[in-house]
Amino acid sequence: MNSNFSGPKLFTFVLSREHGYAAGVALTSWVALQYMGVNVMKARKRFNVDYPALYASDSNPQGKLFNCVQRGHQNTLESYPQFLLMLGLGSIQYPLISSVGGAIWILGRLVYFQGYSSGEPEKRRYGSFDHIGMFIMLGCAIKTVYDIVRK
Repeated sequence: MNSNFSGPKLFTFVLSREHGYAAGVALTSWVALQYMGVNVMKARKRFNVDYPALYASDSNPQGKLFNCVQRGHQNTLESYPQFLLMLGLGSIQYPLISSVGGAIWILGRLVYFQGYSSGEPEKRRYGSFDHIGMFIMLGCAIKTVYDIVRK
């Protein structure tokens, strides 16, 4: 047992204006998800895909078009927890840089969604720059955690 352990250490931090930017980015990400979800609902009607089917069947002549819209939204939902975690952790210590990374991620996801929704899945790659935003937030998160552990 380590005799140097002095018990838990408490940290306090003050929220700055820059933390408000991070909160604004988080709210904007919710708006982006709602935009994508509404487009999926519209595509569901347009391409006759009934609930509870997540994707259109192969027998649906316009199934690929619906599936592209659905996949663009679904893929964003799959990476959303990581986005929120990186934005949240990174913005503890680096709120402005994390907010910029978050904004880049959101813009990239919207471009990705638009490209995928075109019915030509290869166009989703135009939104690949979302990874730049995620790596910015990841770097901020790693540095924040490192600094907390080192104190």
